[in-house]
Amino acid sequence: MPKMRYVMLQQKQELQFVEMPEEYAYQLSALNLRLNKEIDKLTAVNVPDLPLAIAECDSLELLREEHSLESGLAYINRLESAFSSIQESNYPLISLLTEIRALQAQLEQWYEEEEEGVH
Repeated sequence: MPKMRYVMLQQKQELQFVEMPEEYAYQLSALNLRLNKEIDKLTAVNVPDLPLAIAECDSLELLREEHSLESGLAYINRLESAFSSIQESNYPLISLLTEIRALQAQLEQWYEEEEEGVH
């Protein structure tokens, strides 16, 4: 079984938990922090609200029903969809989308290899 890490995100009072392959958890946290730093520069009206990465951990046991664990690939797919729908003309959004899509491609490959039993 592959080693996983968990990234905790906070958006207002809501917590989100994302399960990532260990070697990609830091990339998600770093991407999240960069997106949060750059999102205020976007001038489009449909800019998504982003949670903020607040912690990473090696094990996680959720104790409350209202919290759930989301796979890293599902989370990054939602993120890519949200950012690709932004109609931005004053900021080079493509650089942010490139970073999101790079991690998305890495995760897709990782999950494919896991299914094939390569790891």
